[in-house]
Amino acid sequence: MNRIKQSLSWWCYASRVEDPKKLIAEVAGIGFASVEMLPEELWPTVQEHGMQVAIIGGHGTLTDGLNRKESHDRIEDEILKNLDLAAANNIPSLICFSGNRGGISEQEGAENTAAGLARVAKAAEEKSINLCVELLNSKVDHADYQCDRTPWGVEVCKMVNSPRVSLLYDIYHAQIMEGDLMRTIRDNIAHIGHFHTGGNPGRNDIDDTQEIYYPAVMRAIAETDYDGFVGHEFIPKGDAVEALRKAYEICRVE
Repeated sequence: MNRIKQSLSWWCYASRVEDPKKLIAEVAGIGFASVEMLPEELWPTVQEHGMQVAIIGGHGTLTDGLNRKESHDRIEDEILKNLDLAAANNIPSLICFSGNRGGISEQEGAENTAAGLARVAKAAEEKSINLCVELLNSKVDHADYQCDRTPWGVEVCKMVNSPRVSLLYDIYHAQIMEGDLMRTIRDNIAHIGHFHTGGNPGRNDIDDTQEIYYPAVMRAIAETDYDGFVGHEFIPKGDAVEALRKAYEICRVE
């Protein structure tokens, strides 16, 4: 039995195939447990194939996020609506974003982000839905994004102090900003609610042409008590299904 529940981020692969429903059927046959962040009209197809939608967006605008108090009213409304949507469709998690710094200090940004999450944490607890603040790199892909390092994100989680507020630890982004992946994962697994993968450099296939050794990283995750999903979020260099088949085997932990 595979101890890693593998998922795939729809946006990376859907443009590479002609028939989205065929892609869903094929990844179900490979053994995937989830397809995430895909159009709502395809959710029933995912469920018909015995999979879940592991995570969807919690609110709009990656750059204008929770670290700005003036955005809290909008974000609260969006998250509350998406909590209802997630609960009705057996979706365990929502993605949240810190937003870009834009001159906001690390401390103020953390306090603001925690305050914004605190406004919706009780609703998330009542519906048993995780709010996962995504860690993104600010070096290559998302200049000025504030939640770009694990300690900052963990501090936000501790400030909110809710079992439903955690991090989306993107292994690709974390490698760019920090490295030391396995130790960081082990030390902070209590604050991680979802994972993403991607090959570095280039965010392509997680094969032996890039620098992250995913079998060891997956074993490190499997050795913890983590029971969430690991979502593949890489841009395949070739055929999408074949790339996902290889990624599934690379990340399999018996």
